[in-house]
Amino acid sequence: MGISFIYLIMQVLIAIVILIIGFFVAGKGTQFIYKKIMRSQRADETLAGFFASCVRYLIIAFTIIAVLAQFGVNVSSLVAILGAASLAVGLALQGTLSHVAAGVMLVFFRPFKVGELIEVAGVRGTVKSITLFTTELATSDNVQVIIPNGNVWGAEVKNYSFHDVRRVDVTVGIGYRDDIENAKDIMMKTARNHGKTLDDPDIFVAVTQLGESAVNLTLRVWTHNADYWTVLFDMTQQIKEAFDKGGISIPFPQREVYQIQQKEKTE
Repeated sequence: MGISFIYLIMQVLIAIVILIIGFFVAGKGTQFIYKKIMRSQRADETLAGFFASCVRYLIIAFTIIAVLAQFGVNVSSLVAILGAASLAVGLALQGTLSHVAAGVMLVFFRPFKVGELIEVAGVRGTVKSITLFTTELATSDNVQVIIPNGNVWGAEVKNYSFHDVRRVDVTVGIGYRDDIENAKDIMMKTARNHGKTLDDPDIFVAVTQLGESAVNLTLRVWTHNADYWTVLFDMTQQIKEAFDKGGISIPFPQREVYQIQQKEKTE
């Protein structure tokens, strides 16, 4: 009785050691694979992160099998049972397995990469990682968003970082009594004087809408992707300042109200 108890305790301790070593190796192996792939000129962070994740789950699976074998479980029988039950497990976990398949498709076709700004499943953010099951995004205010790969693969994806050049649109309203051509010239000169705007494609300014209280002019200018937000914010401020100097007004919304007075009937 005492020997059996001591033997059981030893088996438990050995199993715990195997678990600790297994998870340690999984962590180190993940880092090793990631760094090894990143050294290749043909690979990028997306592939490195995905394959490192696969290695981690594989090592953990072997660790669990080793722990079960430590307690006398017949591993070959276990594999046979798992093989026989794979259909039932597949049907029960078809949602999870679809996320794995979607993760493989995302890495294979690579509609986006780690570090790119995308919009998918109603979320806009920078891609942080793509694992077997999920895609992680970070929004502009640094909020973590985890999306199952199946939802990503089956949704429309907008990749704002794919092209090197992007168009910046700035719409400004001027008064109906202001000189439209003068306002267009001011917007054009402001855009040309900015150091981060491109001359090709050419800068475009036109009347795009006759609003209730303003004539809307839209400036369309192209810039490098990395300078998009800088140009957008600068153009918004600089056009306002240039309009002030040029005597162009930006009117507030206004309405004309007519008051109808009826004469009182006298008896």
